[in-house]
Amino acid sequence: MRPTPTMRITVYSAQPYDRRFFDELVESRADAGLEWIYQTASLDTGTVTLAEGSDAICVFVNDCLDAEVLEALAAMDIRAIVLRCAGFNNIDLETAHRLGLFVARVPAYSPEAVAEHALAMIMTLNRKTHRAFNRVREGNFALDGLLGVTLHGKTAGVIGTGRIGLCMARILKGLGCEVLGYDPYPSDTFLAYGEVVPLEALLARSDIVSLHCPLTEQTHHMIDAETLAAMKPGAMLVNTSRGALIDTPAVIAALKSRQLGALAIDVYEQESELFFRDHSAEIIDDDIFARLTSFPNVLITGHQGFFTVEALQEIAQVTCANLVAFANDLECPNRL
Repeated sequence: MRPTPTMRITVYSAQPYDRRFFDELVESRADAGLEWIYQTASLDTGTVTLAEGSDAICVFVNDCLDAEVLEALAAMDIRAIVLRCAGFNNIDLETAHRLGLFVARVPAYSPEAVAEHALAMIMTLNRKTHRAFNRVREGNFALDGLLGVTLHGKTAGVIGTGRIGLCMARILKGLGCEVLGYDPYPSDTFLAYGEVVPLEALLARSDIVSLHCPLTEQTHHMIDAETLAAMKPGAMLVNTSRGALIDTPAVIAALKSRQLGALAIDVYEQESELFFRDHSAEIIDDDIFARLTSFPNVLITGHQGFFTVEALQEIAQVTCANLVAFANDLECPNRL
């Protein structure tokens, strides 16, 4: 089956790599019948009219799909919303269902990509290779200030034992770490890599704590002043999932008190105003973010954990499949 001839999809928050992988896929599937309209703007009440004349929209993690936006989309006779990501905390699903909108996501794409990025951040922050790179380029070969620890034999805690968490556990076990896992609904597969323990035990025992959870009401600010105080003093915290899993001011206080030994984040609670754009010629007026960047034991990347060729190919393929299912009234396993 094929969709109706030329279904128009407005792509919000479109980046050059989105164009590349969606266009390559459509070119390889001439019968796909999909026409992409790329907009660099993110979706909100001020930009929703950019989708006028489209049959569907394609959105990313920081696009706003609250009730007001969804009402406006429905009024323009847009019937489908496809998310090119796994997370869907940015959409009011209750309103979407009331309006009869088709909503589908990409539930998993190259979980190894995110886990490998988390590992890269751990290794970089531990061995300070980012600082060493800059030193050597300036002719400074001194080692003082670059001291790390051997990860083999250390205890690593994985919070969230879904697909990415399992990949992370496998990697950590391969490094020779003792691996602990916590999840309200633990995976039996995790037992091949480590021990499932209560959250309190994981925090108290782990030298590294890596977050791999969805953002829900239950996980919002799950890392706060109380859980930070329960962590092993001097431990490293890694977040490659969702920024709002951690209470950033509480993390800053823990860094200042030396309770938290190091922080690696690929996500940030207020990232929608910063990430995926070039602000190098601007003054960033986010004081909390600026405070984070002032710590030598903090490493920040701009939500690039997913950013591999394989992951982007899979995102494009699943997104197109979701649209084909919508157009042909087929069952869609990724529908929300």
